[in-house]
Amino acid sequence: MNTEQFTEMLAAKGIALSPQQLQQYDTYYSTLVEWNKKMNLTAITEKEDVYLKHFYDSISAAFYFDFNQPLKVCDVGAGAGFPSIPIKIAFPGLHITIVDSLNKRIGFLEHLAKKLELDNVRFIHDRAETFGQNKEYRESFDVVTARAVARLSVLSELCLPLAKTGGTFVAMKGASAKEELDAGKKAISVLGGKLVDSHTFTLPEEESERNILIIKKEKSTPKKYPRKPGTPNKTPIE
Repeated sequence: MNTEQFTEMLAAKGIALSPQQLQQYDTYYSTLVEWNKKMNLTAITEKEDVYLKHFYDSISAAFYFDFNQPLKVCDVGAGAGFPSIPIKIAFPGLHITIVDSLNKRIGFLEHLAKKLELDNVRFIHDRAETFGQNKEYRESFDVVTARAVARLSVLSELCLPLAKTGGTFVAMKGASAKEELDAGKKAISVLGGKLVDSHTFTLPEEESERNILIIKKEKSTPKKYPRKPGTPNKTPIE
């Protein structure tokens, strides 16, 4: 996907990008590739692949959820900034918090935010399990996002405690979404969530299946969740 296709396909979805925003994506790409030489951020480095599989794929959450408002968004395990930084560039009014367990990645994100001149972004080095028990952040976000971090039963335990009651967990999944949903129904319910919508689409060019799951936080998450680091993965709520 070249820059022109990227712009046109987003415009077709009602997302118009200014020359400044397009420049930000270009800077994001060059910074990602430059830093990738010294640390492992992504296996995808060809420009057209990055635009399709990282930028466009990240922004696809906005095809099904309205980010056109000053929401407080938490991105769990964002790695090199996906999906929240591409979404933030397209919707500058968002307040973004990224939590990631690797300090080197946080260093990259801080450098990137300066290069892109992003405001209202913060990056926190922590495990999602510990972060979800931090009173300052727990149940404080309008939206929590995650892209392919863990299977849904595990991911729900990391993300739903961070969403405020009435907030939304937007889970971005591949082709295994249906099986993950079947296995994750109990976790979603126990943690105070309810699946209100799921959208399936095909990533252009590559033709691979993508799923956007919209999970509403209906009631407060029981205090014991998330459990201590490693536990959600070892013994998921299933």
